[in-house]
Amino acid sequence: MKHLVLLLLGYSFVCSTAVHGQEEPVRVGSKTFTESVILGEMAAQLLTSAGIPTEHVKQLGGSRILFNALLSGDLGVYPEYTGTLIGELLADSSIAGFEQLEATLNKMGIGITQPLGFNNTYALGMNKAEAEQLSMISVSDIRKHPGLKLGFSNEFLDRQDGWKGLQHRYQIQEADVTGLDHDLAYRALEAGDIQVIDLYSTDAEIEYYQLTVLDDDLGFFPSYEAVYLYRLDLTTEYPVLLNQLNQLEGRINEMQMIRLNARVKLDRESDASVVASFLNEEFGVISNLEENGFWSRLWVHTWDHIQLVGISLALAIVLAIPLGICAVKLTWLEQPILSVTGILQTVPSLALLVFMIPVFGIGALPAMAALFVYSLLPIVRNTHAGIQSIPQELIESARALGLPSGAILRKIEFPLALPTILAGIKTAAVINVGTATLGALIGAGGYGQPILTGIRLDDTALILEGAIPAAILALLVQWSFDALERFTSVSSTH
Repeated sequence: MKHLVLLLLGYSFVCSTAVHGQEEPVRVGSKTFTESVILGEMAAQLLTSAGIPTEHVKQLGGSRILFNALLSGDLGVYPEYTGTLIGELLADSSIAGFEQLEATLNKMGIGITQPLGFNNTYALGMNKAEAEQLSMISVSDIRKHPGLKLGFSNEFLDRQDGWKGLQHRYQIQEADVTGLDHDLAYRALEAGDIQVIDLYSTDAEIEYYQLTVLDDDLGFFPSYEAVYLYRLDLTTEYPVLLNQLNQLEGRINEMQMIRLNARVKLDRESDASVVASFLNEEFGVISNLEENGFWSRLWVHTWDHIQLVGISLALAIVLAIPLGICAVKLTWLEQPILSVTGILQTVPSLALLVFMIPVFGIGALPAMAALFVYSLLPIVRNTHAGIQSIPQELIESARALGLPSGAILRKIEFPLALPTILAGIKTAAVINVGTATLGALIGAGGYGQPILTGIRLDDTALILEGAIPAAILALLVQWSFDALERFTSVSSTH
């Protein structure tokens, strides 16, 4: 395992050097919702305009992932909200005021800018007509309608400053609650599948869908002032970094943020072009944008996806085939090997990706490590089954002829088991092609990137831009292995 980790780390270094040269860029992160992507893009363009090499890692899943990445140095800057910091990430209700929050973060090696000028608090909302019909004006009114179907974003469901704390404060005992992506909730609300959703107060969809925002009558939700977090050590390497970020202090009010969100979400303008026009109008910053066309994006996503699947599969083959052989030859290891690889396969894919982050950081490495783990079971089991299925009479005949065990394995057992082993590799490869799309949530790229963007922007074409090539790649992998299996089956009979 140690050598496999070193191989992965070596690959990451070579790729990073080849792409970025010797100078590592400042990595700006953003979450999976549009406002965070816009704010991340603002930081990236401002830093780039000052000559700081910058990379925007978009649509990382969850506040905790970004905060931990900042602590570990995988990210240098990302936009956050004061309420999320105090109530969720630091989970310290004793923090009173911005100065104390800043001092707490500084002790962790993290700096914080002054607020950008708007408060994007959580809220609950519902269809205006239905709210009027049910006389719903405040969050407390949910208690009067226990049959309401609630649909909340997955992160909101698990946060203390989200549904957990809200349910306790308002004493909402029973509720039909569904977890789903924030951007999909609006569509589900419009279709009538759910009746109450969580909102961000600067969401452009509130006005577009004519929603009623329920009054937080018990004052549960704290202030969520938008800020940037950054690593303090970066200000030594790039003294102008903080000056660039501080330009946005108090410069974006709530209506401006709603309009920026609307231009991206509703008017279908790109994040980068919306940010570029805003920075040019407000600060005179000219951004040199390079908008990639469809074929350019497809090539990048395809190459990223092939690397994720190919490297993880190759490393799995190197380990899994010997493990499968050991499970046959060393009977005392049979059950431990099959059991452990089986248990690893049951770990949910998204959870496994997150588990890999503390070891490998964000990006392609944790995704490859997770895919490597998922590849083990089908290859190990098929290697084990393929060798075990060889008639013992054949093996005994080989031994009677004086062939040593190593020669029997190389010349008889492995060739005869090869079609079965290839079937296991094929299964692992096809599964990995689909699972690799989740890697985009931790910055691994691949076909998951346009899928995530399409979900965020409610753009079916973008979703298909990732989904169709992923399906085609899975079919090509399957057909290739089918042909290889037929070839080896024919060869093994001669």
